Amino acid sequence: MALVAGVDSSTQSCKVVVRDAESGALVRQGRAAHPAGTEVDPAAWWDALRVALADAGGLDDVDAVSVAAQQHGMVCLDSRGEVVRPALLWNDTRSADAAAELVADLGGAAAWAEAVGNVPVASLTVAKLRWLAREEPAHAARTSTVCLPHDWLTWRLSGAAEIVTDRSDASGTGYWASVGGYREDLVELALGHVPALPRVLGPSSSVGRFGAGAGDNAAAALGVQAAPGDVVVSVGTSGTAFARSFSAVADATGTVNGFADAEGAHLPLVCTLNASRVLDAVAGLLGVDLDRLSDLALSAPAGAGGVVLVPYLEGERTPDRPRSTGAVHGLRLETSTPAHLARAAVEGLLCSLADAVDALRAVGTPVSRVLLIGGGARSEAVRRIAPAVFGCPVLLPDPSEYVADGAARQAAWTLTDTPTPPHWQALTATLLEATPTPSVRDRYATARDLTLNR
Repeated sequence: MALVAGVDSSTQSCKVVVRDAESGALVRQGRAAHPAGTEVDPAAWWDALRVALADAGGLDDVDAVSVAAQQHGMVCLDSRGEVVRPALLWNDTRSADAAAELVADLGGAAAWAEAVGNVPVASLTVAKLRWLAREEPAHAARTSTVCLPHDWLTWRLSGAAEIVTDRSDASGTGYWASVGGYREDLVELALGHVPALPRVLGPSSSVGRFGAGAGDNAAAALGVQAAPGDVVVSVGTSGTAFARSFSAVADATGTVNGFADAEGAHLPLVCTLNASRVLDAVAGLLGVDLDRLSDLALSAPAGAGGVVLVPYLEGERTPDRPRSTGAVHGLRLETSTPAHLARAAVEGLLCSLADAVDALRAVGTPVSRVLLIGGGARSEAVRRIAPAVFGCPVLLPDPSEYVADGAARQAAWTLTDTPTPPHWQALTATLLEATPTPSVRDRYATARDLTLNR
């Protein structure tokens, strides 16, 4: 029996799954925590990966490995391959002004969308490179190579001489286009010079027994075996809505990112900064755990009696309001209760993600069904309220580490000579249905549009 391993190096932790290459059956798994913060020394990821691998029984009997990871993180290396400074992560918003400068430098958002399928915001690597050049010129000058978290981990794990990446993660940098490859002129525009950049592997390519890897959302699409028409909504540290597509997207509004998928096609995606940690924050505010928060939310009426929570607790990426803050609207004496605030938190989070699904529809992405995944989907309140807010039935796949699963499925693909990844056992999921509550979306939209980027 051939075994494959998939790694998910996410913002909060590292997960490893070892699966049977033919059937996808889980054999063993492990995990380890990452440090908090929006700026992290990559050595912490390496330490966590080693712990998670040991927890999963190691790789001695594993035939192929692929690493998926959080996107956009800026990892700068010097000429000796040493890390220049701690990596700036996707949720670090200090590069907001740099992003705006870059948009103007190229002649506007439409020019960026046409060039690389994305418009710079604080999250994208290209904006972080401009910030580095402006704020830490000595570090910028020392930077000889720029890569992403999964590129760096694959390089360290494989011991290969060169750093490689894949299409999906490269497409989140802001200087690689799914049609055309790297735009070195945009790298120079940001950093002031062109460093070495990872070689982009094909979806089923490998270096030794190590696959190309993937960005976390593209890996999740592989993990749930998403088909065209499926929209995956992930409630993790970030909130994302994405779908596989055979057509590239160039959204001049910057709302929909024109990413590549991990199968050779495209992955239009909308990302929010605020998702499951909104629930963590409100639970902490109320002095309850997440299960109790869920119970409180379900004890309040739909619409929370008019209370609306705008969940921009860390600023926001979509809409592009990096300096915005969270807000609560509509409080009255009779609704100033833990239950109403808990309900408003769940509904606000889901309304933000419903906006993301609507944005995908607006650029022509077909939406046949919605699949709800991520740590936040473990909340009973999120599961029961989601179809009401989305206005359609929702599929809840059985719990699994879908990003790591997708990386494992990609690793299994490297062992075959087929044009598509292996089909593993069919996804098992629960159908969630509820009466739509359009008034909740309407009230949220009104409150959302009062939120300023300041």
